Amino acid sequence: MITFTDGAKQKVLEYMEQSEGDFVGLRLVAMKQGRHTFSYNFSLVSEGETYDADQAVDLENLKVFMDAQSAEFLDEASVDFVSDPSGAGFKVENPLAVAHWDDPLAEKVQHVIDEQVLPAVRGHGGWVELLEIEGDTAVIEFGGGCQGCGMSQVTLKEGIEKAITGAVPEIKSVIDKTDHAAGSDPYHAG
Repeated sequence: MITFTDGAKQKVLEYMEQSEGDFVGLRLVAMKQGRHTFSYNFSLVSEGETYDADQAVDLENLKVFMDAQSAEFLDEASVDFVSDPSGAGFKVENPLAVAHWDDPLAEKVQHVIDEQVLPAVRGHGGWVELLEIEGDTAVIEFGGGCQGCGMSQVTLKEGIEKAITGAVPEIKSVIDKTDHAAGSDPYHAG
């Protein structure tokens, strides 16, 4: 079952009070984008905007509505409201979004992707996943705004590869196995 911190519940309740409308809760939708990559959509729910198929979680003074797929993706997840110098918002800690590797070398590469690469590409609506380690090569896949982006190879060589090879000396190169032609919403600076 999903949980919300007291701070997250309080922030939702504040939004409900400040917004015009008769809201009965929060809708949370989880969309799987890659093997371990999810995006989340939060929206206030008015009377009449609930469905028989919804799974409703009663969190004392707050109801959270999810479709069956989202409820499955968010099982054992927790939601917090965080604020730091880069901004404020809801943060979802989802155990399904954590990649686990039996190979210690893959774990090292995954750590670099999680800590250095993902924060940078998420700002462009993208994501990167480690697919495998082949000898001294890390194989990755782009998604979201990075799939089909004309700058993806620059991002790969000048950003991702330098970050990974700099932090994990056993890795000598990083290759991209993304089908960039299938990208439907590449990032374009405007």
